[in-house]
Amino acid sequence: MLQNLFTQMLDIRYPILLAPMAGGPGTPELVAAVSNAGGLGSLGAGYLTPEQIRSAILDIRQRTDRPFGVNLFIPEQTTTSEADIAEMNAYLNPYRSELGLAPIKKLPDLRETFAEQTQVLLEEKVPVFSFTFGIPAEAIIQAMKQSGTVVIGTATTVDEAMQLEAAGVHAIVAQGSEAGGHRGTFLKRANDALIGTMALVPQISDYVSVPVIASGGIMDGRGLVASLALGASAVQMGTAFLASNESGAHAVYKQKILSSTEDSTEVTRAYSGKPARGIRTAFMNELRSYAGSIPDYPIQNALTRDIRQAAAKANNPEYMSLWAGQGLRMASGRDAAAIVNQTIEQAEELAKRMPSLISR
Repeated sequence: MLQNLFTQMLDIRYPILLAPMAGGPGTPELVAAVSNAGGLGSLGAGYLTPEQIRSAILDIRQRTDRPFGVNLFIPEQTTTSEADIAEMNAYLNPYRSELGLAPIKKLPDLRETFAEQTQVLLEEKVPVFSFTFGIPAEAIIQAMKQSGTVVIGTATTVDEAMQLEAAGVHAIVAQGSEAGGHRGTFLKRANDALIGTMALVPQISDYVSVPVIASGGIMDGRGLVASLALGASAVQMGTAFLASNESGAHAVYKQKILSSTEDSTEVTRAYSGKPARGIRTAFMNELRSYAGSIPDYPIQNALTRDIRQAAAKANNPEYMSLWAGQGLRMASGRDAAAIVNQTIEQAEELAKRMPSLISR
């Protein structure tokens, strides 16, 4: 009942995509579990080295013979000055001291590995390549398509979606403002592109001819049916799977997911330098009063990495990045397959009841 041309393109049973969650939650186990359940699992590989990506792909293929995707971050130029970096580094030292860390004297190597990352995906012939924060070079998109890989971009506005279609993508993720994690905005300031999913999906659907994937605040079958009604061909769900048994999220992160509410999140640059929606923490609150300029991504991400890692070891969520969307009350800690199956069962039941619901 829920199959369409897009699910046929991906060779998946259900129009459900796992949001690529970089940094730990999106384990090969979770990716494979969603794919095995009939959706499309997706590996968030933006932070992984080429060698780590190849290893993760091998792990996924040992767990499933179904299609899956790999997501990368499009590199961006930073304009952050050395003075801003030094000022932020000094500001963060008291946090390091509290966590028993030594001051950082030198930033880790920030050399871009995007070209090498994409080469691994081409060599491994991954079924789906998705990307965030912009548009890769035409040669990369064409190479992926020639190898038989489905290419999916991320848009937060209609203009971004139109540029993605012109670049030749097969499908577009319409990322609403409710979505957890980093904002995919690339044509304007992220604060000017906070359009809700319900408003964004039909407008993008009206202006592009490729399939649209609704993302942001979708946690169950109600969100799936609503997204399809708005013109989407599928949904992308991340927060719904964050507390699942297969998720690699830290235990206290999962606890925060299951105990937080729809008003517990905000969009912040505090942790990575790029706007991202997460559960509000003491670190986010304190960084609001920072008088200097927060360095751009990936510099701020590198500056706070030791703090986030030490906080995780100390089971202290107040200094961890707890990316999450606004559908938190609907999150559960079940197996990924159970989440997929219940979403589909609820959607199919709603579809059957739709005439009576409309006539009320």
